[in-house]
Amino acid sequence: MRSELQYIELYQEVSDLIKSRSCNVMNAVRDEAFETFRRMGFPTRKVERYKYTDVDDAFAPNYGISLSPLTIKPSAYIYNLKNAPIDVSPYYHQIADPLDAITALNTALVHDALLVHVPKNQQVADPIVVDNWLRGTAATMMNRRILIVMEQGAEATIIIGDHAADKQRFLTTQVIEVYCHTGAHLDLYETEETTPLCSRFSNVYIHVGRDCSVKHNSITLFNGQTRNLCNVYLRGEHSEVTLNGCAIGGGTQRIDNNTLIRHEMPHCTSTQLYKYVVDDKAVGAFAGKILVEKDAQKTTSQETNANLCASSDARVYTQPMLEIYADDVKCAHGSTVGVMDEAALFYMRQRGIPETEARTLLKNAFMGQVINQIKFEPLRQKLYVKVEKRFRGELDKCDDCRLCK
Repeated sequence: MRSELQYIELYQEVSDLIKSRSCNVMNAVRDEAFETFRRMGFPTRKVERYKYTDVDDAFAPNYGISLSPLTIKPSAYIYNLKNAPIDVSPYYHQIADPLDAITALNTALVHDALLVHVPKNQQVADPIVVDNWLRGTAATMMNRRILIVMEQGAEATIIIGDHAADKQRFLTTQVIEVYCHTGAHLDLYETEETTPLCSRFSNVYIHVGRDCSVKHNSITLFNGQTRNLCNVYLRGEHSEVTLNGCAIGGGTQRIDNNTLIRHEMPHCTSTQLYKYVVDDKAVGAFAGKILVEKDAQKTTSQETNANLCASSDARVYTQPMLEIYADDVKCAHGSTVGVMDEAALFYMRQRGIPETEARTLLKNAFMGQVINQIKFEPLRQKLYVKVEKRFRGELDKCDDCRLCK
């Protein structure tokens, strides 16, 4: 029996309860999303965008579903979708891919949603922080939905962190929809620090209007199985988008990042930089596609994926892609997969640095290019420390980790 059958039965059992705890805008698209999921099922590895992740296997265990309400601290910019200060119907589930199985399942099962709304010309000085904590006494499935609306001329930094507070098996689906109107500036950070027992499927969809600047940073420090999808739609002229990511894998961890940047208008720029360090029997995968439509003249795009295999059993799969229908563009892509630089190791050991320390220093330097891209200094400095602790095997000893207390 394929694993989607249990979720079909689950929805049929709890849909009335979910609807009673949700709001009209979410319920309006719920049944249609369920029918899409029931018709399609989970994608196999024959589906191009899922070729590196066994979705059926990840969803096969029997999870209980969490229907707990969101806990939101009072804020000028964060709301429960039920209490939204704006009409969210033009936004909710409007840019998310309705034919993506994970998105469809999330839309059917999610009962509560978070809205981050930054009004017109509002410049938010401090970062907006959303912390997701996984808690439970049994294997649990969490379904999360976040809607981000940046009005014209708005500026903000948003940090979304995933953490695990209990040593249980957790399965998370997450869909984030981002709308940046004319002249908006957004720095969006996603960080994951969970456990090897956690599976995370996160889909991010970003609409970029005219004269916008959007940066999305995905940082996987500790996990079990992670599959991140990011679709960006450049729909206004003179906009720029930057996607950065770093992933550290050890043990039998798996990290799969899949991106699509769709240039639909002229005079836009996109840049991607993803770096992986995988050790032991960990597996990393990156597939990134730049699609330039025929009207998107004067497009500039650069895509880079660099990977370091720190053991002979670690594996990385990389697939950068360009699909171009315009003739006046500057687009390039590249990828590398390598091992530790033995000459550099020898040089450092000759100067009295122990081999273990030398390997840690080289890994830190490799990841530094991505961390350096983070504009918000407190987060950048914090990640420098966490990345080093991760390479030293000390991440679970961090002061803000609850698993050891």
